[in-house]
Amino acid sequence: MNIPVNTPLLDGNEKKYLNECIESGWISSEGPFVKEFEEKFASRVNRKFGIAVCNGTVGLELAVKAIGINPGDEIILPSFTIISCAAAIVRAGAIPVLVDSDPVTWNMDVSKIEEKITSRTKAIMVVHTYGLPVDMDTVIAVANKHNLKIIEDAAEAHGLLYKGKPCGSFGDVSVFSFYPNKHVTTGEGGMVLTNDFEISNLSKSLRNLCFLPERRFIHEDLGWNFRMNNLQAAVGLAQLERLDEFIEIKKTMGKLYNETLSGIDSIQNPLLQTSFAENIFWVYGLVLKNKDLKYRDELTKELAKRGIGTRPFFWCMHEQPILKKMGFFQNETYPVAEKMARCGFYIPSGLALQANEIKYVSETLNLLLK
Repeated sequence: MNIPVNTPLLDGNEKKYLNECIESGWISSEGPFVKEFEEKFASRVNRKFGIAVCNGTVGLELAVKAIGINPGDEIILPSFTIISCAAAIVRAGAIPVLVDSDPVTWNMDVSKIEEKITSRTKAIMVVHTYGLPVDMDTVIAVANKHNLKIIEDAAEAHGLLYKGKPCGSFGDVSVFSFYPNKHVTTGEGGMVLTNDFEISNLSKSLRNLCFLPERRFIHEDLGWNFRMNNLQAAVGLAQLERLDEFIEIKKTMGKLYNETLSGIDSIQNPLLQTSFAENIFWVYGLVLKNKDLKYRDELTKELAKRGIGTRPFFWCMHEQPILKKMGFFQNETYPVAEKMARCGFYIPSGLALQANEIKYVSETLNLLLK
């Protein structure tokens, strides 16, 4: 048996909408599916404006630029995240300031945010991780107290609710990714969402090389070509139509894994829920207790030999060679994030995963870990 770590479901209206693109000739970013996808996705997240881009990483760069971050400004974010978050800050000439993670939810430890605020702090970058949201009430209270912006990285949070409200609806600006392992995929792609008219207009201009509307090839600012094309948006729209179905598939998968892996004392399973959210299991992650990086890597190699795909957890930002080379995070340590990075990994959890495959993965883990 060969079980990839992720396989998307593309058996809805994807082919139909792609054929419409080809038959009409609209394959560029000016095609009608782009605007429709922006409007419907923004509506799903209770946002006024959606700006489709070519991936989630560039969405973060737009978000940082659009809220007015300048060189020397500081943005607080978790150490345990993907490098896209820190890179967007560094490329803007700003300074990433890190906090550790909560060992139970794997999200940023919101109790540690306020102690990192200085006179140069301008924003908090929230990252919803692996299927559970950050405690947004606390973040919003801190941000309001210190007059800070919130950038909400909801790349992994399609359909995730915090106290009944959609993740991605809380920040001054929020960003989603549509990579193939996300609940909604466009292959590659992302979206910036906001309720702020000025942030929306600036984001639209920046993603399109800052063309002037009345004089196309005259530029008063430097932007990027971050556009999403009509083909990608067509796939995204078909995926969005099934988001509720996909969430139920993921929840069922997560519950089944929790049941079949419950007898292994040496692993920490993800929570089914917290006081403010139900896990949507973007991925099904595990953290090995009382183990180390070498053991984790040996275990995942054994799983690979048995046809089971895995991925390691994120590596901490304060331990990234490129960021340390640039002079960031000298002598900083974040014990929870370091433990998760060394002992965490996720197992097959794509939307196309079948119950018999979950059973095989669980039986194999029970065999290897008991």
